[in-house]
Amino acid sequence: MPPRQEQTPPQGPSGSDGATQGEAATPKDAAPGGDIQALAKGGRTNFFGFLLRLAARLPFLFIAGRLYGAEALGRFAYAILVVEFAAQIATLGLKRGLAAQLAHTSRPHAQVVADGMLVSFIASAIAATGLMLLPEIMFPNSQAGDIDRLLPLVIFAVAGSDIALAALAYRFDIAATVRARSVIEPWTISITAWIFFYLTPTDGLILSYIASMAAAFIASIWPMMRNYGWPAGWKPRPLKLLRMARRNAPLAAADAIEWGSRRLDLAVLGLFAAPAVVGIYYIAQQVASLPQKLKTSFDPILGPVIARNLQSGKMTEIARQVSQVGFWIIAAQMGVALALGIPGEGVMGLVGPNFVGGTGALAFLLAAEVVAATAAVSESALVYIARHRNLMISLAMLALQAGLSVALILTAQAMGLPPLFQAASVALALALALGFASIVKARLLSKLLGAPVNGWRWALVWAAAASSVVGYGFTRLPEWVELAFGIPAILGVYGWVIWRRGFGPEDRELFRMRKGSAE
Repeated sequence: MPPRQEQTPPQGPSGSDGATQGEAATPKDAAPGGDIQALAKGGRTNFFGFLLRLAARLPFLFIAGRLYGAEALGRFAYAILVVEFAAQIATLGLKRGLAAQLAHTSRPHAQVVADGMLVSFIASAIAATGLMLLPEIMFPNSQAGDIDRLLPLVIFAVAGSDIALAALAYRFDIAATVRARSVIEPWTISITAWIFFYLTPTDGLILSYIASMAAAFIASIWPMMRNYGWPAGWKPRPLKLLRMARRNAPLAAADAIEWGSRRLDLAVLGLFAAPAVVGIYYIAQQVASLPQKLKTSFDPILGPVIARNLQSGKMTEIARQVSQVGFWIIAAQMGVALALGIPGEGVMGLVGPNFVGGTGALAFLLAAEVVAATAAVSESALVYIARHRNLMISLAMLALQAGLSVALILTAQAMGLPPLFQAASVALALALALGFASIVKARLLSKLLGAPVNGWRWALVWAAAASSVVGYGFTRLPEWVELAFGIPAILGVYGWVIWRRGFGPEDRELFRMRKGSAE
C-alpha cells in the first residue's frame, strides 16, 4: 500500500465542503455493485432489531406509567434529556465520522478506533464533571438525591457504546447493534424498572436507566474488541486527537442538532408545563420514536457505503442509494405511524388512563417521523460533501422549531386551552420544522450530486388511504379488538398495497435472503 497522503476530498458539483481523506481502506465485505444488497441486508438486520426493541420497550412504558406515574416520569425524562445531550456532544461526531476516518487511513484500524474512544472519554469526563457539580441542570424543579448525582457517569457508557457500534458497523457487523440496542438495553431497563420499584421507588427509574446503559456498553465493547483486536503499538497522540476533534466538530454539531430537534420539544414544554404534562408527553414521544428506529436501521450501513462511493466519485450512485433508502424508510415509518396513530387512544391508554390526553401530541409526533425521513437520509450524504451548509440548515430548522413551539404554546395559553394542548403544540411545531428541513436538504443534495433525490412515491398515498379505512372501522369496535386485531390489520393492508403498487425489483431486494451470503 502506498504511503498515506492527506489531500482534499473529491468535490461535489458545486464545490462541497469535505473532510480530509487519504488512501481508502475498504472493508473486506464490500463488493462492487453490491451496495444496494448491503444496504438491504443491514436494513433487514436492524429492522428485526426494531421489532425486538418494540417488544421490549413497551413493557417499560407500561411499568413506568402504571407504577411510577406521570410526575415521576416527567422528572426522569428531563434528567435523561440533559444527560443524553451531553453524551451526544461527547461522541464528537464520531458516530458517523468514524466511517470516514477508517475509510481514509493507512493506520491499523484498531488504533484509529482507540483514538476515537479516548477523545470521546475525555469529552465525557468534562461533561460528567460539570453535571455532577451542577445537578440542578438535570433537576431544575426538584431536589437531586445521592443517586441522582451519579447519573452523569452514564455519559461514558452512552458515548463509548455509540463509537464501538459505529466501528462495528463499518465492517457491516449490524448484529452487534441489534443485540446491544434492541435486546439488552430495552429489556434491562424494563426488568430493572419493575424490580427497583419494589426496592427503592424514589430512585427506581434512574437506577434502571443506569443499569440499561451499562449493559449496552458491555454488549458493544466486547464484540468491538473481538472484531478489531487490541490496538497493539498504540500510543495517545494529543495533537492528533485534537485535530480529530476539530475536524469532526461540524459532524458533532450536526448530530447534536439532529438529536436536539427530537428533544427540544420536551425541553421547551418543561419550561411552560407541569411535570405531569411533561410525563404524558414523554410517553407519547417514546411511542412515536419507535418508527424513528426504522431510520436508524440504515444509518450504520448507509454511512460507509456513501463514504466509499464519494471516494470513487460516484455522485449519481449516491443519489440513487439515498432515494432508495429514503423510500424504504418513508414507507416503513408511514405504516408504523398509521398502525400506532389510528388507535392512538387505545395505545396511550395502555400506559394508564391519565395518558389518553396525550393522543393529539402522539398524532403530530408520528407525522413528524414520516416527514423527517427525507431530511435524515439526505443528511447521511450531506455530512460528507457539504457538512457546513448542512449544519446551517439544521440550525435554521432548530430556530424555527423553537420559535414555533413558544408561539403555539403562548397561543394555547392565551386561548385558555387545557394544559395538554401545550403538548400538542410543541409536537406540531416539530412536524413543521422537520418538513422544512426535508425540503431544503433534499434540494441541496440534489444540486450537489447533479441527480434527483426523492424518496416519495404516490403508492404511499394509496396504501395510507386503504389502511386508514380499515383502521377507522376497527376504532368502532371494543378497545381490545382495536388493539389486538386492528393494528395487525392496518399493517397488513398497508403492506399489501405498498408491495403491489410501490415496490419494484430493487425495493424487493430488502426482503430477499440469499443462501451463503457473507455475514
